Amino acid sequence: MRDQLRVFTGNSNPCLAEEICDYLGIELSKLTITRFSNDNLFVQVMENVRERDVFVVQSFTQPVSEHLMELMITLDALRSASARRITAVIPYYSYARSDKKDAPRISITGRLIADLLQTAGANRVLTMDLHAPQVHGFFSMPVDHLTAIPIITDYISAHYDLDNSVVVAADAGGAKRVGRIAARLKLPMAIIDKRRVGDQNVQQGFVVGDVKGKNAIVFEDEIATGSTLLTTFKTLMQAGVGQIIAGATHPILCGPAVENLQNSDLRQLIVTNTCHVGPEKRFDKLTVLSVAPLLAEAIRRIHTGESVGALFT
Repeated sequence: MRDQLRVFTGNSNPCLAEEICDYLGIELSKLTITRFSNDNLFVQVMENVRERDVFVVQSFTQPVSEHLMELMITLDALRSASARRITAVIPYYSYARSDKKDAPRISITGRLIADLLQTAGANRVLTMDLHAPQVHGFFSMPVDHLTAIPIITDYISAHYDLDNSVVVAADAGGAKRVGRIAARLKLPMAIIDKRRVGDQNVQQGFVVGDVKGKNAIVFEDEIATGSTLLTTFKTLMQAGVGQIIAGATHPILCGPAVENLQNSDLRQLIVTNTCHVGPEKRFDKLTVLSVAPLLAEAIRRIHTGESVGALFT
């Protein structure tokens, strides 16, 4: 396996790529990413990939356009170098939020990026917890869509007393995902009816379900500014909940998110490392779990032709 498998990384999350390679027992393959004097990106593959099975790890985190372009050029370079198969490993696919035409004269960008990845040279995609699951259908190549739900729920089960707890969906759109979490934890579920106004403004709603006097476990697929969570916490506290634990797969944590969450009613926020969580994003209430073993096992199974289906649950 070691002779035929190559794992490369862009600049979005090299620490995750190193962890994946450690799990697989291989070295991270060498890639040079620099700039010309006119600011154009230059990517050079520094080792032989001819007829190799190649995986490129790159999350669409800030600066998103920069990391996206790095990935596109890398895919094209690998294709030109005669790689046998190229898999784009995108732990966080940010454009999954652009999944429908909900305003006049806009792009369904989730589909556009899917097309661009194939044009650049990707033969398949490995990703995790898409914001909108239907984005999976935008790709005309094989896609393995993993979930971090078992990792987060297993951690919660092992570290918290779940007696008198309820799992809460921050909005109706997340109810299906949160329903799976509630079933896994064997807990009841509640939903907050709220309205989003723009990208960052969320109107306070009301709770559908019994939460008074219970501890709440809130789940989101991603946390950007944290505005949705803060509104959720306020609604839950007014409804009479006790402690609040939150979980999310993708910790973007941009803008005032860190300060606001640290000063909120939150007891603990449990996330994964699909997005790099640097020192500036760390705070006392934050716990970061690694998805490297899950991604590495998926890569191993894709490489060897084994079923990846068992990793989806």
